[in-house]
Amino acid sequence: MGVNIQEHSLNFGLVGYKFMGKAHRNALQRVGMFFEPSAKVNMTAICGRDPEGVKKAAEKFGWERYETSWESLVKMDDIHIIDITTPNNTHKEIAVAAAQNGKHVFCEKPLAMTVTDAREMLNAAEKYHIKHQIGFNYRFAPAVQLAKQLIDTGKLGKIHHFRGTYLQDWLLDPDFPATWRTDKNVAGSGAHGDLGAHIIDLARFLVGEFKSVVGINKTFVKERPEAKDMMGLSATKTVQNKKVPVTVDDASLFLCEFKNGALGTFEATRFAAGRKNAMTFEVNGSEGSVCFEFERMNELQYYNAKDPAGLQGFRLIQATEGIHPYVEKWWPVGHVLGYEHTFVHELYEFIECICKDKPCTPSFYDGVECCRILDAVELSATERSWVDIDKI
Repeated sequence: MGVNIQEHSLNFGLVGYKFMGKAHRNALQRVGMFFEPSAKVNMTAICGRDPEGVKKAAEKFGWERYETSWESLVKMDDIHIIDITTPNNTHKEIAVAAAQNGKHVFCEKPLAMTVTDAREMLNAAEKYHIKHQIGFNYRFAPAVQLAKQLIDTGKLGKIHHFRGTYLQDWLLDPDFPATWRTDKNVAGSGAHGDLGAHIIDLARFLVGEFKSVVGINKTFVKERPEAKDMMGLSATKTVQNKKVPVTVDDASLFLCEFKNGALGTFEATRFAAGRKNAMTFEVNGSEGSVCFEFERMNELQYYNAKDPAGLQGFRLIQATEGIHPYVEKWWPVGHVLGYEHTFVHELYEFIECICKDKPCTPSFYDGVECCRILDAVELSATERSWVDIDKI
């Protein structure tokens, strides 16, 4: 199903208005300012369960109107796109209903609680011929796009290793309140699905498909104070200081073999003291390597094994020149980009795919593949054995 481009506009309906909702709202406001999308972007409706909270968000962020029922939102004739930034346990229901009503869908990661739910979302999107994209925003950092170019053009040769970590420390204090991210019924998993999903997707994006995995996970703090309010990675406790169980992992580690023969190591944790958002990867090949650290997201380290003896070493590339992906639309060389810009890039690509009737990437298919790997690692941790991805 395509949008009537003669209208020259796309009306967004955003479900969720807190942490990710703010990131998406900011991107929608910036995309037409710095890029030239093929359709005008309208912030038509924002949706949330709390009437007062969503009303304030609509007024503060410039939405035309607010809704408290996503069930009504997905049926509205003037909405072209449903943008889902809600907790993980709501993704499937909203996305399937949106597809059934002919709306294009952008959904934050992980796509669903389980691979079964993720497949149902993909099947609905394909059945109703809507465009679908998942929010793996780290793909859209210019330095990551440069790493992809170097790998795809053979600059690294045959790939041998992928090494990925995503380290945070916001749950290190055992007195930090429980949030929806520590509840398996809402989040599905902990650091594994929240952080690990990103490095899994980057590994697939850069290196290729997974063959098999073996992993372990750990919950270090078994219960936490009940949360009164929560926003993003912050929360406040209730006065009663009631304790509630933590039902997800605090840390996850696994190994993988890729179908192309490369090996991979992955670590995701919320218990790495001093690490705030330390998402890193390194790819080693027969002719070179690349290394990326998100906390220095404008930089890519590149090693060329063919450099002459005595001159070999990692070179630091500042991915802020106009020849780097997306950068020409922003600032002069050396005027660095940040976390928020990755959302602008991914939503710009989504808009263009709708307007030009092109397949989106990463799509719900990529979300399904990520969920397959997440589920396989959890199965491996339970069975203490290697698991073939093709069996999931």
